[in-house]
Amino acid sequence: MSDPRTQRRTPPGTTPEAPAAPDAPARAPGSSRRGVLRATAAATAGLGIAGLPTTAAHAAEDTTAGRTTAASGQTDAAGAGSYLVGRGIADATGEVAEVGMMGYGRTDQQAQGLHNRLRARAFVIADRAGDGSAGERVALVVVDSPMIFSSVHQAVLRALDERYGGLYNARNTMITATHTHAGPGGYSHHLLYNITTLGFHAKTFDAVVRGIVEAVGRAHADLAPSELSLSRGELRGASVNRSRTAFDRNPADVKAHFPDAIDPLTTLLRIERQGRLVGAVNWFATHCTSMSGDNRLISADNKGYAAYHWEREVAGADYLAGGAPEVIAAFAQTNAGDMSPNLDLEPPTTPEDFEHTRANGLRQYRAAARQLDRPGTRLSGGVDSRLVYVDLSDVTVGPEFTGDGRTHRTAKPAVGAAMAAGSTEDGPAFPGFSEGENPFWDAISHSVVYTVSPELRDAHAPKAIAVPIGEMNRVYPWVQEIVPVQLVRIGRLYLIGVPGEVTIAAGLRLRRTVAQATGADLDDVLVAGYANSYFHYLTTPEEYDAQHYEGGSTLFGRWQLPAIQQVSAELARAMHEGRALPAGPEPPDLSAAPLALQPPIVLDAPQIGRSFGDVLSQPREGYRVGERVTAVFAGAHPGNDLHRGSTYLRVERYEGGVWRTVADDGDWSTAFRWERDGIAASKVTVTWDVPADATPGRYRVRYHGDAKPLVGGARSFSGTTRTFTVQA
Repeated sequence: MSDPRTQRRTPPGTTPEAPAAPDAPARAPGSSRRGVLRATAAATAGLGIAGLPTTAAHAAEDTTAGRTTAASGQTDAAGAGSYLVGRGIADATGEVAEVGMMGYGRTDQQAQGLHNRLRARAFVIADRAGDGSAGERVALVVVDSPMIFSSVHQAVLRALDERYGGLYNARNTMITATHTHAGPGGYSHHLLYNITTLGFHAKTFDAVVRGIVEAVGRAHADLAPSELSLSRGELRGASVNRSRTAFDRNPADVKAHFPDAIDPLTTLLRIERQGRLVGAVNWFATHCTSMSGDNRLISADNKGYAAYHWEREVAGADYLAGGAPEVIAAFAQTNAGDMSPNLDLEPPTTPEDFEHTRANGLRQYRAAARQLDRPGTRLSGGVDSRLVYVDLSDVTVGPEFTGDGRTHRTAKPAVGAAMAAGSTEDGPAFPGFSEGENPFWDAISHSVVYTVSPELRDAHAPKAIAVPIGEMNRVYPWVQEIVPVQLVRIGRLYLIGVPGEVTIAAGLRLRRTVAQATGADLDDVLVAGYANSYFHYLTTPEEYDAQHYEGGSTLFGRWQLPAIQQVSAELARAMHEGRALPAGPEPPDLSAAPLALQPPIVLDAPQIGRSFGDVLSQPREGYRVGERVTAVFAGAHPGNDLHRGSTYLRVERYEGGVWRTVADDGDWSTAFRWERDGIAASKVTVTWDVPADATPGRYRVRYHGDAKPLVGGARSFSGTTRTFTVQA
């Protein structure tokens, strides 16, 4: 049997060993999977069923087809752009089986398969000098990942330095996560985040790091003259404030700015070349918690679906083909700390959460695509960046930022009892803890902890401290204390890189701080959350006092936001004045000996009387659109080979004498489920929900696995179902 990875050398979407008819005609030129998808997407967009009203669908279709958009037509005769911009995308999917999933903090949420792949999207934006060469540059990366930990930040920067000799560095490279709660964990060097994963998982860590590095490398190679435009809109019905009681403690000016207690701002940075849209970055505040804590399939959640829908279902991208998609669209986070996608303020259930995820992602996509009807603001003025490392356990905050006219200090990190409760609206954590008052822990903190340590009291009260995690850091690194804070400018757009989850009120204060220091318009300043590292939450002091989940998770105490404001103001003033800043004390490199307790994969064996790849349960002979095709294979552990950049499965249609791939494991319509069958055997279930626009014809499902013998490396194999028909 062939190795599925070698199929990448053949024309995309074909299977060379397919049993073609003896007199089968040659494949028509240009009839690749990408072309078929593009034609289908254009048709569905024109009918208004690609997730847009008809007029907006036509706008998206016109853009992705390369027609002139409303914002174009302003380039010079040669098509030169004001910037050099490159786009890149790469697979960043880690392990999909027997690994704890990151986000909900549940030890029982162990991955059992894959719904759609996680991707890193990168954009390199450089000044364009008079001779056309690149000057100062920044790299923006958005990863379908729960968090960006210091482990990943450091490894990516080392790899980029080795490849490009300092061209991309901590100062000018911003790596952000979408914060999906359905990604694999185990890729941090800090113990708190690896508890649910039995420690460090090198394969997942390598997949995330390599995916980011590859995306940046592809963006670097893709640099070309481009125009940048910035536009804004409002999106409602995709977020709700899950901590309204805490938000209502904020002063009147904050509540007046957000009368509905949500941040509806959706901002789009579009990239055009000679009037064609080739890339987009959208910022909107909502948590990636549409997929529930009961889900067991790796998923990119709502923001991942929004990007997938734009790139593949509308623009016809083929992620398995060589070269960049015609449009790369990233949906990034901003101040989403208290923004939930679960509008009824109830944790989602599965499998209903799949449709909730899709619906929320479509709303984000539509809000971004609608902005293509407007010209936006053409950006100019170059790019710039600053970054400093801050020891948040020891910051003296001046009265300019504390709000009470006095100087205060941050202190060692501490976990509040409210953090242990979890966000009850998205997914509660440990029983016995509550958001708000926790009488037992309140009593312990105020009668013992704060009596012994006035320093903790001054910084953390009224938090009920459940875990003095800063003291535990002295023995083993549990959480990060030295974190990066970054400021990036692209023309008139300012991005504040914050390594955590910022509430909308805290984000507003940060934005106002930077806008005042730079003279920028407030709407041109955004918080880029989940950037470069992770320190949990960032609330206003008023919200902190409520000690809901977000306040209990603000690890460095009541003055943490004023400390970040103070640092952001210094970054903004330095940028405005053209001054360099010392980077400060970098966090330690903890990569030498991460704790790993997950048992290795020892042996794969097929079921008795079976061979790897045998079909244990065949599909029916025929299906109609909307029905689910199911096939079960004698499989192997998917952790033997993550198939990064490839696929565990293919749905193929017989056309023109060859089998063409119409869906893979990155598609929304497919699911790949793994389960252990006895001690060493595995069952793999592949499902495909037949789309409404599926072409009638003959189909089959293929599974690609890798089996580990007792001695030696894993060996590739494939399995193929019998053919079945699809009818309209």
